[in-house]
Amino acid sequence: MTTMAQGTAAPAMRGSEIRRHELAAFLRSRRERIAPEQVGLVRGVRRRTPGLRREEVAQLSAVGVTWYTWLEQARNIQVSVSVLDALARTLMLDPSERTHLFQLAGATDPAPATSCPSITPALRAMLEQLEPFPACVQNSKYDILAYNRTYALLLCDLDEVPPQDRNCMVLSYTHDEWRSSIVHLEETHRLMAARFRASMAGHLAEPGWKMLLKRLRAESPEFCDIWDRHEVVGASARRKEFRNRYVGRVTVDHTDLWLTPDLGPRMVTYTPADEESRRRLEKLHDIAQGSRVP
Repeated sequence: MTTMAQGTAAPAMRGSEIRRHELAAFLRSRRERIAPEQVGLVRGVRRRTPGLRREEVAQLSAVGVTWYTWLEQARNIQVSVSVLDALARTLMLDPSERTHLFQLAGATDPAPATSCPSITPALRAMLEQLEPFPACVQNSKYDILAYNRTYALLLCDLDEVPPQDRNCMVLSYTHDEWRSSIVHLEETHRLMAARFRASMAGHLAEPGWKMLLKRLRAESPEFCDIWDRHEVVGASARRKEFRNRYVGRVTVDHTDLWLTPDLGPRMVTYTPADEESRRRLEKLHDIAQGSRVP
């Protein structure tokens, strides 16, 4: 039995070791491509390293030099998501490189999703073609990944909201204008929390989900009260009513169009439920284009 256990564990250990060496090589390559001047450091005349030194990366990332050296030596050490986040910023990683870093470290990026492989130019064109109907793309934890101009003005001026706060849960529980735009706020809160709990069941150990839940608990006593009821509901299309500051009340039918086989990113569309709402959405679209002064 001991032999079988050792034989089963060996492939996993080899895979972990391969990832560590790949992570070490990736960090070195990204460190060496950054000129000291890019991060406010003086190059000096004795510098032999083509880019940053290890101790400079460690200092800029607020981690120990020995610890970072071990990381580049593929030592078997634990790496926290906060340290990975700091390294990604120091090494100026783009979104794809940042994702690669976290994958090599066997960790989940806790940062709110502001990009998604599903957001292609073709999908953005589809969002535009749906005008004047409001439409956006969200992931399963309500991060807003893309949206058209009508959606941008439907509940608030979404362009003015920092990217890290563009999450429907955060906005509906903490953003005053967004909250005031929802006609049936109490019912909406209950359904959103129940739907969020159902979705979170498959992501309980992921830092991004845990950080969002922690933020909602810290910033909204109302959310805490609803969350502690442990209600669960699945995805469903339903009618919604919004109170827009430019055009007044609009009634829409909400539809989710899933972009992947699993319940991940989805296109959310709002089609007018009556002619008056259609006219008001058309007016809102004109305002969003800047062709009218509200």
